[in-house]
Order: sequence, then structure tokens, then C-alpha cells
Amino acid sequence: MDFWTLVSIAYTIGLSLILFIFAFLTFFIGYGGHRAKNRYGAISTIVTGSCLIIFGLYNLFFRDSSHMGFFPYPYNGFMVWWVGIVLLINGVFVMIIKLKKNKMDLQVKDSSSSTVVSKRKSGLRRYVEKMMIEDPYKQEIPFKMELVRKSFHLMGILVIIGYFGFFFLAPLTLLISDGVILLINQVEPAYELIWGDVSLFPYIIGEFQAVIDLTMMGLLGALMFALISDLFRILKGPEYSLLNFISRSILRNKEKNALGPQIYIMTGFVFSYMLYMAGIMHIRAFFAGILIACLSDAAAALIGRKYGKHKIILRSKDTKSVEGFIAGVLVAYIIGLIFVGPIYAIIGAVIFFLTDYFPAATADNILNPIFIPIGIQLFILLLGLPVGW
Repeated sequence: MDFWTLVSIAYTIGLSLILFIFAFLTFFIGYGGHRAKNRYGAISTIVTGSCLIIFGLYNLFFRDSSHMGFFPYPYNGFMVWWVGIVLLINGVFVMIIKLKKNKMDLQVKDSSSSTVVSKRKSGLRRYVEKMMIEDPYKQEIPFKMELVRKSFHLMGILVIIGYFGFFFLAPLTLLISDGVILLINQVEPAYELIWGDVSLFPYIIGEFQAVIDLTMMGLLGALMFALISDLFRILKGPEYSLLNFISRSILRNKEKNALGPQIYIMTGFVFSYMLYMAGIMHIRAFFAGILIACLSDAAAALIGRKYGKHKIILRSKDTKSVEGFIAGVLVAYIIGLIFVGPIYAIIGAVIFFLTDYFPAATADNILNPIFIPIGIQLFILLLGLPVGW
């Protein structure tokens, strides 16, 4: 076994260890949420941690003809470095917030600094004050903030562009892969010093396997960015969340001592795509499922908030509307119709309705992108009908 093979194994083990550590932190947070009587957030967070354990095990033990784990070398190394970079960026942001808070404390103590008080407040200061003085966790949030929160659901469309492309545009992941190959050829000596012989690079120009692997790279990389930011929010305080600062979103009570909904839906994406990479799920079932989870949920929430007149009180005491349900189920069927055909579209719409209507102890943001693709795939196996048109 040569040196670079050992390096590849080390990166693979390192990535799994990172996933296990994050899983432990989510279990710790879930326990804290349970003690704080946030049962919904606690269970959803623990389910997320369980998925992270599964991801780590898959990365350690999955093997096929091309590579082991989620990524071939050096992309397993790229992912480990990405996690390190995200931790560094969030650490710098934490230091900036601490300095800002210290400066604000000094200004408050200095009663003679009237000129400071009269100055226009910076965006960073307004953000810190909002997170510290006001309670950032709300039972109900304004419709505009609901739009911001639901914008995370557009990630499903980005995954489509990454995998399939957009009309004349090639898959985004393929363009990235080809760009990396060209860059490596230009800086070959430097690359070989850090990553080994360039001839061992796993892809060639235009290879579709790169699309499959780099789509997972994007999904897992996005999850790591959002998760790390959310861990800082929970463990240190809402003002220390870089993602919270970027989005300016208002948090809900269900997210106190618990992970946010963006973590749940990204975790569901990674889980279902992992099943596709393992050869268990049809790619069209995956895309139908995640788009239904994204767009149908957003349509149900936004239409219900804006136009919902006929209210329904669920057993969980949540209030939803008939108009929201109709919009969500209709969008679910249309998406399924496009990707998997009219029969399997019914399955996707029914599963969405069940997870959205009936109360659950776990967030539907993590249930939908897992249960809907699996449900569609199960009926593909049972019925044996053609997928799509």
C-alpha cells in the first residue's frame, strides 16, 4: 500500500470522524431540547444526529468499483479541508461578534460618549442588538420572513441544475469538474506535492461519474456549512450564527435548543441521494421526492399564510388551512407527473399529504425528503411500471 493510498484512507476516516463528532453534538443538543420541554425540536435533532451516524458509517464501509465512501481521492480530502475552512470562517465571525459586543458594552458604560450614540448604527451592531435585546425566537413570524425561510427550499432546483444542467447549459457539477481538471494540469507540480500523482485523479474531461460524486459533494458541503453555523447558534448564542446573520431570518420557538429546518431538509437530501449512490434508488424518484419536499411544502405554507381562509386545527394544535393543503398536494402531483409519471405522482402527493396533515413528533422537513423518494421507489419496485414518460 503506497503513501497516497494511506493518505486517502486517512481522509476518509477523518471525514467519518467529523460526522460522528457532529452527531454527538446533535445528540447533546437534542438532550438539552428534551430537558427544555422542546419535544418536537429534540426528536428532530436526534433524528438528524442518527442520520449523521449513518452517513459516517456509509463513508467508512461503502465500496464500489470506482471508489470507497462518498468520494474518491482527492475529493474526500477536499471535503475535510472544506469543513476546516468553514470552522475557521465561523471562528473568525465569533471573534468579530465578541469584539463588537465588548465595544458596545464600553459605549454603554461611557455615559459621556453622546457622539457615539448619535452615530448611525452599523448593520452588524443592529444585528447583535436584535439577537441580544429582543427575543429572536418567535411563535409566529412575519410573512416576509417566511419567504426568506422558504427560500432555502429552492436548493432543490440548484440540485437539478447541478445534476441535469439547464437547457443548453451542461450540468454545473460537470463544468466544475472539468474546470478543476484544467486547473490541475496548469499547476501540476504544486498539485502533485500536496495530493500526489496527477494520473491518479479519478475523472477525465466530460466524465458523468463526476456529476454523480460532485452532486453529493455539493449536498454534503452545504449541510456542513449550515450545520456548523447552527451549532454555534445553539451552543454559544443566536448572535454567533453566521448563517443567521446572512439570512436575517427570525427564529421560531421550535428552534430553541434545537437545529433549524434548513438542517433537516439538507440532511434528508443527503440521505436519499446516498441511497441513489448505493444503487438502491432511481434518480427520478430522488428528484421527484426532494422537489415535492421543497416546493410543495413551500407552496402549502405560503399559500396558506397568504390566502388561507378555512382553518384546520390539527391534533398537534398547529393551525393550517384547506387552501394550503390543496396548493401543496397539487404542486406535489405536478412535480411527480413531470419526473416519474402520473401513477407514481399520486404516491408522492399522498405521502406528502400524510406527512403534512397528520401530526408527527419529527419535523416534516426531514421526513418528506426521505419518505417521499423511498415511497416512490417502493412502488416502482412493486408495480414495475415505466418511470417517467
